[in-house]
Amino acid sequence: MKKRVASRVLIALRGHRLTVCVAASSVLALPLLVIPPGGGDTPDDRSLQHDFQAAAKEYHVPQSVLLGVSYLQSRWDTHSGAPSVAGGYGPMHLVDGARMPPAASSGPPPTEEQNLAGPPPRAPLPMSRPSLQPAELRRAARLIGAPAERVRTDPGANVRGGAAVLAATQRELGKPLSDNPADWWEAVARFPGSTDAATATTFANDVFALIRKGAQRTTEEGQHVTLTAQPSVRPRPQQAPKDPDRPQQVECPQEVTCSWLSAPYVQFDDEYGNHDLADRPRDEKIEYIVIHDTEASLDSMLKTIQDPTEASWHYSVRSSDGHITQHIRTKDEAWHSGSKFVNARSIGIEHEGFLTQPDAWYTEEMYRSSARLVRYLATKYGIPLDRQHIFGHDNVPAPTGDTIPDMHDDPGPYWDWRHYFDLLGAPLKATAGADSAMVTILTDYATHRPTYTGCTGDGLPCASHGSSAVRLHTEPRESAPLIQDRGRRPDGESSTTDVNDLGSRVSSGQTYAVAGRQGDWTAIWYLGHKAWFKNPKSHPTAVGAAGKMVTPKDGLTEIPVYGRALPEGDAYPAGIEKATEAPLPYTIDAGQRYVTQARLTGSYTDRSTFAYSPSPVVKGSEEYYEIQFGHRLAYVRAGDVVVINAPGTPPDQPTQPQPK
Repeated sequence: MKKRVASRVLIALRGHRLTVCVAASSVLALPLLVIPPGGGDTPDDRSLQHDFQAAAKEYHVPQSVLLGVSYLQSRWDTHSGAPSVAGGYGPMHLVDGARMPPAASSGPPPTEEQNLAGPPPRAPLPMSRPSLQPAELRRAARLIGAPAERVRTDPGANVRGGAAVLAATQRELGKPLSDNPADWWEAVARFPGSTDAATATTFANDVFALIRKGAQRTTEEGQHVTLTAQPSVRPRPQQAPKDPDRPQQVECPQEVTCSWLSAPYVQFDDEYGNHDLADRPRDEKIEYIVIHDTEASLDSMLKTIQDPTEASWHYSVRSSDGHITQHIRTKDEAWHSGSKFVNARSIGIEHEGFLTQPDAWYTEEMYRSSARLVRYLATKYGIPLDRQHIFGHDNVPAPTGDTIPDMHDDPGPYWDWRHYFDLLGAPLKATAGADSAMVTILTDYATHRPTYTGCTGDGLPCASHGSSAVRLHTEPRESAPLIQDRGRRPDGESSTTDVNDLGSRVSSGQTYAVAGRQGDWTAIWYLGHKAWFKNPKSHPTAVGAAGKMVTPKDGLTEIPVYGRALPEGDAYPAGIEKATEAPLPYTIDAGQRYVTQARLTGSYTDRSTFAYSPSPVVKGSEEYYEIQFGHRLAYVRAGDVVVINAPGTPPDQPTQPQPK
């Protein structure tokens, strides 16, 4: 009985999942900072750099190969000795097989005909163990003559172990320990133990693209590491091979591995689940991609997606190796965001992970595989690569005021938006000078470590960790109260530092109108308030931005804010009940400004009944602007506002290093 009641609530909300996340060329573009030949480290920060240099010399592996493999495995981070979900440790991500999660069985997913016939059985999951062994930590320990525990916890030993594994693999392939990086292509491809030839090829291609461009980064542990660019490196061309077993219905870039596991479109009693048939983009433009994390294991999520009483999403991305599983065709509408309006215009991607455990679950392979998928989808549907079109579940606007407290907060403050957009080939950066009328939040993820609570229990402090998020205050001082969100906390309670509390938070890539500056502090317009955040010139958390803002028209003292853009009343044809519009419990006062990156017309689809064909989309003529209003997006009527251009002045110099 309880489950059936839950399913009715779910279907009414279309995306408030009740048990998991929503409830509780073939080379990826690498827009890395190019390091000219001769660039390098300094005596003060060369400890990890020296480890790479010494290990490369000891095991006769080109240092560029060792650095490139490590960057693609861990971005040179050690994660303080914590293992990834795959059981990988240290900068080389050496896998301890004894600590890997149990393998899921493989098998064919249900067909579309089975889905239409009724709820599918619990099909075996398309998640087989890799056919190649990853670089094993215990093997590395034997090769270098060190205890396994040391290889897990000592970065230098970990790097030595990775170099020894690469050299041993090169010998097993019958190849010389050459100084030419190009000679190591096969050994590099084998290093991560990829599930298939396509993934292995893509990994090697990425490593050699990185070697050609070079990279530098300050790690989470404060170690500055440089991979000097080698433009002369010419590895033989390798295209990711086509997978003859790939299901025809998957919509994925060729260089990533994708499988298919259908979500059921079925009727039960007077309800149905767990998505809607549509004909996008013919009947509705796809303009958003929503990034989720699962807050559950992928095995659990793949069972959830087969349950017609639960919510749905288009893709799942596995943390351990970035494997992608598609569940719903992109032309159809998944129930993933908590907003029917956003569902109708978006594609939802779930990432295996827990927002309070980023070191274990937000792996580099998952980031890269997801970025490839998003870039592919953005190109296919003409979706702009910005933070008002590629956003988190935590940025989805609540459709009505009473749904605000129920909206969700994944992927959370530890998702690295800056790195993600680098991988998308659309790096977040300054587009105007220091005195601009707009700013884009842009933290130095590794060193920006705001305090959070609630990761391991209510009120308990979270471990210090890099973050994309910046906290907002009512005045320009750290002791000032946090900004309150009266929609999220209608009882008047204050915002908190809890890791799940979005009431007073902004995130990298989000752009806001400047409301004032004072010393090291910058104010922005946020939820109708002037909100202050610390933004010192020596270590900024935001950069100048150019673009467009909206403000109430002259003569209007305040205007309403909406969580969705619905058609005007006379746009509804006979037989379709009009959707009731209600503004959110916020207003924009005269003089306030909010950034917009999209203008759209209202639309609505009544998808309340089961049918074997898409329901008609009601399209209005009244226009809205989408705005960055708080941590979430919102909409204002175009007739209520005027648009202000904010070209700013060109940025005169980089405001801070740009780690990739």
